[in-house]
Amino acid sequence: MTGSILGTAVQRIEDPDLLTGRTTFISSLKVEGMLHLCFVRSTVAHATINSIDTSEALAQPGVVAVYTAQDLALPAHHAFIPVNDACKRPPLAVDKVRFVGDIVAVVVADTETAAVDASESVLVEYGVLSAVVDAEQALEDGAAQLFDSLPGNLIGGFRDPENADLFAAADVVVRARIENQRVAVVPMEGNAIAVVPNHGEGPPHTVYVSTQMPHMFRTLASPVLGLEPTQIRVITPHVGGGFGGKAGIIAEHTVAMAVSIKLDQPVKWIETRSENLLNMHGRGQIQYAEMGFTKEGSIVGLRCRIVGDGGSYAGIGGALPMGPSRTMAQGVYNIPAISYEVAVAATNTASIGAFRGAGRPEAAALLERIMDLAADELHIDPIALRKRNLLTPDQFPFVTLMGATYDNGTYADALDAAALAVDYEGLLGKQAALRAEGGPRQLGIGVSTYVEITGSAGGSEYSSVEVHLDGSATVKVGTSGHGQGHPTTFAMIVSDQLGIPMDRIRFVQSDTAEVPRGSGTGGSRSLQIGGSSVQAAAIAVLERGRELAAALLEASPEDIVITDDGRVGVAGSPATALEWSAIAAVANDEGHPLVVEMDLVQTGATFPFGAHVAVVEVDTDTGFVRLLRHVAVDDCGRIVNPLIVQGQQHGGIAQGAAQALWEQFVYDEDGNPLTSTLAEYAMPSAAEFPSFEAFNTETPTHLNPLGAKGIGESGTIGSMPAVQNAVIDALSHMGVRHIDMPCTPQRVWNAMQAAAAGTSSDPWREPPAVFERLPIRGRVTKPADDVEI
Repeated sequence: MTGSILGTAVQRIEDPDLLTGRTTFISSLKVEGMLHLCFVRSTVAHATINSIDTSEALAQPGVVAVYTAQDLALPAHHAFIPVNDACKRPPLAVDKVRFVGDIVAVVVADTETAAVDASESVLVEYGVLSAVVDAEQALEDGAAQLFDSLPGNLIGGFRDPENADLFAAADVVVRARIENQRVAVVPMEGNAIAVVPNHGEGPPHTVYVSTQMPHMFRTLASPVLGLEPTQIRVITPHVGGGFGGKAGIIAEHTVAMAVSIKLDQPVKWIETRSENLLNMHGRGQIQYAEMGFTKEGSIVGLRCRIVGDGGSYAGIGGALPMGPSRTMAQGVYNIPAISYEVAVAATNTASIGAFRGAGRPEAAALLERIMDLAADELHIDPIALRKRNLLTPDQFPFVTLMGATYDNGTYADALDAAALAVDYEGLLGKQAALRAEGGPRQLGIGVSTYVEITGSAGGSEYSSVEVHLDGSATVKVGTSGHGQGHPTTFAMIVSDQLGIPMDRIRFVQSDTAEVPRGSGTGGSRSLQIGGSSVQAAAIAVLERGRELAAALLEASPEDIVITDDGRVGVAGSPATALEWSAIAAVANDEGHPLVVEMDLVQTGATFPFGAHVAVVEVDTDTGFVRLLRHVAVDDCGRIVNPLIVQGQQHGGIAQGAAQALWEQFVYDEDGNPLTSTLAEYAMPSAAEFPSFEAFNTETPTHLNPLGAKGIGESGTIGSMPAVQNAVIDALSHMGVRHIDMPCTPQRVWNAMQAAAAGTSSDPWREPPAVFERLPIRGRVTKPADDVEI
C-alpha cells in the first residue's frame, strides 16, 4: 500500500451523528417504568442535621419514595483517588453537612417535575455551625473544624529538609504569592446516570453513566453496593465533555444505584447546570514561590510552598499539589536545587477535583509567573531569560530533581517558533510606540514555556481488532472518549495497517460487556497507549492475514502486501490479490476467527512541551482586557491527525485563557456560593476569543510504537500563564508587578490606581505557620506520575 494515512487531516467520522442529533446521551434514554431522582441539598455550608421531615413530600402526587441516609445505609467512600480516609463522603449526609450542596435526601418520583416539586417539601432543621471557606484560614488555630478526626483541617502535606544554601549563590531572589483560583469544570453535559435492572441473561444491573472511565466506575461502585463487578454492566454512551470532572464515582451515582436496587426499578438522574456548578471545582492552590538568580539571569534555586484547597471531602483535588504539581515543579528549566512543601486544607466548599491538566497547569503557572517577575527585576527580556535557562536536547533523557524522567524535548525550538509566528520583535515595537503615545489602549505580550506529564509509567490499555466475513473490521479499545475524536483516530490506525476503508471499520468502546477491561480516558493517555495498543493488534492481524494469504496464493509471507485498493496479495501481482473477506473466511473455516486482543504497556510517562505567546489590549480607563492574538506551538510527539490535534489545542487554549481572564467560583465568608449559575459565573463564549493560531513541532517519543505524546491538556497549561503575563506586561511600565487571576477589569483597574498612587502591594507575604509543623520528607526519587485525569 502506497503511503500512510497517519499524519493527514482526516475529518471526524463521529461528527455527523453529533450534528444531526443521532446520538445516545443519557438524557435521551427511554426505558419503560423509568423513575426520576431529585436530590435535596443543604442550603448551609456547615451544620448538624437535627431532623428531616419527609412526610409532606411523600404525600405529593407521583412520589414513590423519599430516602435519607438511614434508609439506604450506604457507606462513606472516596470519589476517585483517596488522600485521607477521614474525608470520605457519605453519599447522603449523616448527622452533618459540610458544604452548600451536600445531599441530605433523595426524592424518587414517576416524573422529573414531580420529583423536583416534592423535593421542595422536604423540611430539614439545621444546627448552623461556623464555616471556613479560605484554605489558609482553615489551617489557622481556632478555625472551624470539618471533621473531629482531622485536627487543624490538615488533609495532608509534607516539607523538604531545610536547605540553607538554596539561595546562597543568588544575586537576586524573586518572591510572589500567587493564587490559582477555584474554577468550575462546566462541561456541555453535566453528570448523568440511568440504572436499569436486568431480569434476563447477563449482569443484573445495567448502569448508563456519563463517565471517562467505565471500568474504573464498575470497580469503585461494586464494593460500595456490596456487589461483585460481574454483577454490573457499565455503558457510557455519548458524553458531552469530561475535562477531568467525570472520573470516579460521585455521591449521586451511588445513591441512584442503591435506589434502583432497593425498588428494583429503573431510575435516572440528570444533573442541572446549577448542580454541576455547585458540586465540584478544579485548581484551588495558593502558591508561595521564591526563585534565586545570578545577576546574569541564571537560576540558582527554587522554593515552593503550596497551600491546597481540598474542599469538604478531599479526593483527587487534595492529591494534586502533592502529586502532579510537585512532579512538574522543575518545568523546562535547569534548576540546581528545589525545595517543595505543601499543606492541603479541608474547607466548607465543594470538593476540589480534577480539571483539564490536573495539577500541571498550576505548576506551569507558578513557574511562568515567577519567571516574568524575574525578567522585570533583572531587566532581561522574558524570552531571553527563559532561553538562558532552558534544558537542552543533549540533556535527555533527563531526571528532574523531583524524580521525573523526561523522555525528550526541544524546548528552545518551540519558543523560537512561537516568537517567529507572532512577530515578537514587531510587537515590541508596537508596544513601545503605544507607551510613548500614552493613550488609553496599551499592548501586552505574554510568554510561557511548559512541559507536562502524560500517560503514566506502567500504564496499559486493552484493544482488539477483528476482520469479519464481509471484509469489514471492528476495533475495540479500553479508553473511553468524550468528544476527543477516538472513533476517527483509532479507525485511521487500523485502516493504515490493513487497508480497510474507515467507513467499514466499526468502533466499540465504553461498554464493559463488549470491552472486557480498560483504563478509560485521563491524563492525555488515549492515543499514546490506547492507539499504540490498537496499532499492535492491527499489525498482529496483518501478520496472520499475510500467512493465510501466502498459503492461498502459494507465496512467501514476506512477499505479501496490502495493495492500494485495500486487498491482500503478492507484491507486483495485484491481479491475484485477495479480499479481506476471503481471508477471514479461511480463518473461520480453520476455527480461529481473524481477531487479535492486545494489552499494551507503556514503560514510562511521556512529556509533551511547548511555548505560547498571548497578545492583549488593555483599556487603561476601564481595566477591560481584550485578547487580540494567541499563538501556540505545542509538541505532542508524532501527530496522527493534525485536525484533531488542532481541535484539542483550541479547546485547551480557551479554557486556560478563560481562567486567566474571567472564571472564578466564589463563596461568601459563610460558605454561600455566589456564582452558582451561568448568570454569575463568567463563562466566556466564542465571541470573547480571537481565532487561535495553533502550530506544532514534532519530537517523537521512544516510549510507545506510535511515538505519540498527549495533547488534550497542553493548550490549557501553556495558555493560562501566557495570558496572565500579557495582562501584567501591558501595565508593567506603570509600575504594576502582579495581578492574580482572573484578571478582571476591576482587578486591573485597581492595580493601575494603586501603582499611580504609589501604594501597590508587594506580591509577597510570608506563608502560613502551618509549614513549620509539617512532617519532613526526604527527596523523592520516584515521580508521583500515576495520577491520570
